[in-house]
Amino acid sequence: MKKAIPTLILGTVITIGAQAAPKDFNYNVERFADIEVLRYEVPGFDNLSLRQKTMVYYLAEAAHMGRDIIWDQHGKHNLQLRQLLEAIYLNYDGDKTSADYLAFETYLKQVWFGNGIHHHYSTEKFVPAFSQDFFVAQVNALPQAQLPLLDGQSKAQMMDVLVPVIFDPTVMAKGVNQDAEDVITSSANNLYEGVTQAEVEAYFAGIKDPNDKTPISFGLNSKLVKRDGKVVEEHYHLNGLYGEAIAKIIYWLTMAKDVAENDAQRNYITTLIDYYTTGDLRKFDEYSIAWTQDLDSEVDFVNGFIESYGDPLGMTGAWESYVNFKNVEASHRTQLISDNAQWFEDRSPVDARFRKPVVKGVSAKVITAATLGGDAFPATAIGINLPNANWIRAEHGSKSVTIENITEAYAMASKGNGFNEEFVIDEKTRQHMEKYLYITDMLHTDLHECLGHGSGQLLPGVDPDAMKEHGSTLEETRADLYALYFLADPKLVELGILDNPEAYKAEYYKFIMNGLMTQLNRIEPGKNVEEAHMRDRQLIAKWILEHGKKSKAVELVKRKGKTYVKINNYEKVRELVGQLLSEVQRIKSEGDYEACCKLVNDYAVKVDPALHEEVLRRYATLDMAPYRGFVNPRYIPTYDEKGNIIDVKVDYTEGYAEQMLRLSRDYSPLTK
Repeated sequence: MKKAIPTLILGTVITIGAQAAPKDFNYNVERFADIEVLRYEVPGFDNLSLRQKTMVYYLAEAAHMGRDIIWDQHGKHNLQLRQLLEAIYLNYDGDKTSADYLAFETYLKQVWFGNGIHHHYSTEKFVPAFSQDFFVAQVNALPQAQLPLLDGQSKAQMMDVLVPVIFDPTVMAKGVNQDAEDVITSSANNLYEGVTQAEVEAYFAGIKDPNDKTPISFGLNSKLVKRDGKVVEEHYHLNGLYGEAIAKIIYWLTMAKDVAENDAQRNYITTLIDYYTTGDLRKFDEYSIAWTQDLDSEVDFVNGFIESYGDPLGMTGAWESYVNFKNVEASHRTQLISDNAQWFEDRSPVDARFRKPVVKGVSAKVITAATLGGDAFPATAIGINLPNANWIRAEHGSKSVTIENITEAYAMASKGNGFNEEFVIDEKTRQHMEKYLYITDMLHTDLHECLGHGSGQLLPGVDPDAMKEHGSTLEETRADLYALYFLADPKLVELGILDNPEAYKAEYYKFIMNGLMTQLNRIEPGKNVEEAHMRDRQLIAKWILEHGKKSKAVELVKRKGKTYVKINNYEKVRELVGQLLSEVQRIKSEGDYEACCKLVNDYAVKVDPALHEEVLRRYATLDMAPYRGFVNPRYIPTYDEKGNIIDVKVDYTEGYAEQMLRLSRDYSPLTK
């Protein structure tokens, strides 16, 4: 739960802190449904040493090898369905201009993007626009050898399962359902089997030691199932679940270990391999600590079961990978922030009991993403803060990164899209945002990841999982509030990171406008806000709107029949941010689940239908997709006659369908 997820990208121009992209670099790949696929540049790769380039290549291979895992975690039928859909796509010889075929092609691209049959953001099941008769006819036209039948399964049996999965809206309707009476049985992910929410909570309550000051991340790498009437964990490791894929990941990690930059990096990769081999979460903690403490390696990566957004109880980690290297020049600002972490913590507007008396091991850098994998692909975060274990963060610190080349790709692809002209209240505000939004947006991510997630402390005996289904929302709210509060602090001007004490107003306006209005474009009519980051943003914006009514700090005003956000008093808004941060930190520190539920339910969930309809209507006039993601560049090694890598080149030419089909063909250890 330590990611910064991009908001809707405004039509800003890059001014401060951005790297100039080549004029001929094409960020846009294609559009379908509500999605735009982009590509990102990897500036600086050619300046890496051969050893570093080779390591990036090996780690990229490891990132691809985990792809099947996230597909299976998202739903038990996803891998078989992907194989079947791709077989139809590759063997189809009918009219490719027909409505059914075009709808089928769109559906397949949606499924690729979601790593399964549910939308990556809303987790609603995709609705096919092609007919069931068309689908059945295409399956019947496939050669027997092209059918992805399970052991002992006939074609008829396969279709009895998959046809309802695709076409029946009541079957596996939602990947993650946080609003049901039982969030486990109502969610269609593949993290639990045969158990209820009450049984899951009772199981983990029975094995947790409330006096353990260094608890493992219970449930992080396991599936909870009921066998012979007993609830048991089935762990992900070499000889357990996903073993075939983990074996391939281990192979490439071993190759990477042999070209590690230093002993510290080599040692923590060895520990990560040990963890994958055994599934021992104590090993994962050892790896996390060692990884956190390695501040010297230029090439870095994340690989494992990490974030828990896909689990309605926020416990099981989705498999993901990021491969990256340090952007040395841009990291100057994050270094300044991390060097002053104690200064910020001491001045946080929360009760002194909830502040860390000594901030340890906070490190931050700006990175260049080289490969995205698993749950980080095709849609990705723009910032990361790890590890997630509270006790490790308190005793050993954390690493925070801002992924600048991803943010740049979003911004460059958004130029001239008309968003600002449609939704920003006046020309003065637009000009201020054009000048300062890029840098303040980046700083918001820096502060969110570097300081926000690492701030504060739990009181002794408080369960880190006390917020249950609202844990992710509350944590993202806390980090965003911390970032917003200090983004407006004169300290950033004093440090030389900003050149104008009013620069923060650009991010304040964007954040509140997004939380109150523009993110509604990502929600279907009649639906509530469900994704954790979207709930976080609405919670903050609506709370400020309500609690600032007396002073009219923020208003929603009408101009020529259109609704706009109007901020009358930015200083008052910052004061309100501090008040809400104080309460959110208290809730987390004390484990006040009841207060958390009230805060989320009062501000984060419900949507004004009239405002929602207006936002959708206004968005329809713009040439914008609500969601964006990426294809990865390819890393192509060159070998000498002895089989040694002598160079690695980056290739940006692969298209979306081409890449997805290649990944399925060459990196599918769970379906072979």
